[in-house]
Amino acid sequence: MKTVRCGGSPFEIGFQHGQLAATQIKRALVFYENLFKRLTKLSWKEVCREASRFMPLLQERWSHYVDEIRGVSTGSGVPFESILALNVRTEIAYGMFNDGCTALSWKTDSVSILAQNWDWQTEQAENLIRLQIRQQSKPNIDMITEAGIIGKIGLNSAGVGVCLNAIRAKGVNFDRLPCHLALRACLDSHSRIEATKIIRAAGVASSCHILVADPTGGVGLECSNVDIVELPANIDGIVIHTNHYVKHHPGVTERIDLPDSVTRLDRIGKLVSTYRNGPTTTAVSQMLKDEQNYPVSICRAQTEKSTTATLFCIVMKLDEKHAVVTVGRPVHSAETFVLNEL
Repeated sequence: MKTVRCGGSPFEIGFQHGQLAATQIKRALVFYENLFKRLTKLSWKEVCREASRFMPLLQERWSHYVDEIRGVSTGSGVPFESILALNVRTEIAYGMFNDGCTALSWKTDSVSILAQNWDWQTEQAENLIRLQIRQQSKPNIDMITEAGIIGKIGLNSAGVGVCLNAIRAKGVNFDRLPCHLALRACLDSHSRIEATKIIRAAGVASSCHILVADPTGGVGLECSNVDIVELPANIDGIVIHTNHYVKHHPGVTERIDLPDSVTRLDRIGKLVSTYRNGPTTTAVSQMLKDEQNYPVSICRAQTEKSTTATLFCIVMKLDEKHAVVTVGRPVHSAETFVLNEL
């Protein structure tokens, strides 16, 4: 996986990101243009027009993200509207994408672990990058993202980590913060509490589950275009989630197109319950290799009917500001590396 190191002002960070990952960004744009055309019947011009509906909000309240996106555009030589569309791709799809992911947070007296398998279409695997950001007056960030997208899954120098579960539900609110920029806002925070306050105040524009944690533990934020419902850690300090709502969201219409989301949630719950003496990163890594109910298991595999598979696994030890990333399906990964350059 390509590593992209950035630093400076928001525009400078974006410019370096765009310049160093231009090849991956352009491939990602082709991937999403084809995907939107197939799933939503929208041309890329129409996709960009929809994305621009977020600009009044972003210019007014999140101009630093606009500057960074503009930097990515300039650095990569790709139109600004296309980079913006990448960053709000969840919202434009109106919950039509089926990223099948399994995530967990586990806090004990001795450790705080945050982990996830991120499942998506295998064609996009070559466009994943490790993005390292050194920024002014905010924590440094080390994350895995799709090239061109400025917020995704990882941790920061304050020990705050974030994971994402896609949820398929109708509705988008252009006066709320897009999902991937909400992830970035978490990674720009100095604590889980600060991140939660920011997300609650801003709202999230579409359906998703954001799992945010720090050395003091984790909390789940089930988001829709109309509300945010918290999932506090249970008595054992655990939060688990897959790709459906586990809390009630009045007025929200959910469409569960991944029946295995329910079975994966049940399975990760059973696996966690076998470690009564508390977690280790090794134990959590083993859980995320689980293949019960293969191929739609926690460690997901591509099939003739679906090109979705686990593209990477990340296990973060937030009290040590350290993470191990396994590229591909963790049962037979081609590459493993550590995130700790914060």
